[in-house]
Parts: sequence; structure tokens; C-alpha cells
Amino acid sequence: MENLKIADKALSKYFILDEFIISQTAERFNYDNTPSEKIISNLGELCVNVLQPLREIIKVPVIISSGYRSYLVNSAIGGENNSQHIKGKAADVLTPNQHLSETFNAIYKNLPFDQLIYEFERWIHVSCNGTKNRKQAMISKRDLGKVVYEVVYKELT
Repeated sequence: MENLKIADKALSKYFILDEFIISQTAERFNYDNTPSEKIISNLGELCVNVLQPLREIIKVPVIISSGYRSYLVNSAIGGENNSQHIKGKAADVLTPNQHLSETFNAIYKNLPFDQLIYEFERWIHVSCNGTKNRKQAMISKRDLGKVVYEVVYKELT
């Protein structure tokens, strides 16, 4: 019952915590994916500083495909040990009715971010690290079965 109350917690006008903690992997393996108060605070900052303003700029829903991941969930999907998802500082997003390159460009031009990755032309990874944002923008691709990242220094075309 407590998790249901937590899940309904509003992080901003358009986002609730549940969107960031639902995980098919957690369900499949019965892993607890409940964030700490600090992680909830980090998710709130991500929403207030990046995702909420993005939603207002592009005027289409921003769908969270992956948000917070407990260490076990992150390991199960093959995530990096230092993933910002574990800290609640990153989300993978989709934007229906808008090409992802336009969403990438809206973030790149207008919003604070630590990492912005156009992943396999399927989703966008965006993270925010408070005042320590590196402003790293990249495109991920597969090359001979390996994931490679190409740094970009301008908007996508």
C-alpha cells in the first residue's frame, strides 16, 4: 500500500513518480525498484529542469520508457555500473507525433543537460546533474555488434 502512495507522487505538472519506477525487468525478476527520498528528489529535479520544460516547448507528451533503475534492475538489463539511471538523474524518453531528432534539438538548444544521447534512432537518453552538467551530446549506433558513441556539436538534421 505504501508503494502505491509513493507511485502517485507528482514530480511536476505532467509527471508522476510511477512513470519513472515501472520496470518490466523488476517485475519479471521480482526486484524492488523503489527509490530512496534522495533519488525521488533527483527525479524531481530532472522533471522540473528538463522534462517539464521540454513538454512545454514541444507541446506533445513525453513518454518515459526508462527512468529510475535499482542497481539490480540496471545490472539485469546490462546497464553501466555508473549509470545515471541508478541515481535518478536520467530518463529515456519517446515523443509520439514528433520526430526524435526534433526532440533532441529542442533539448540541445534550450535546456540544461549532462548527457543527451540519440540512441539507435529509437529513443533519447537525457540526464541532468544539477550545476555540474557536462553538456555531452552524442548519437549511439551499432558497429560490428558493438555500441559506439559519436559526439555531436550541433543540432541534428
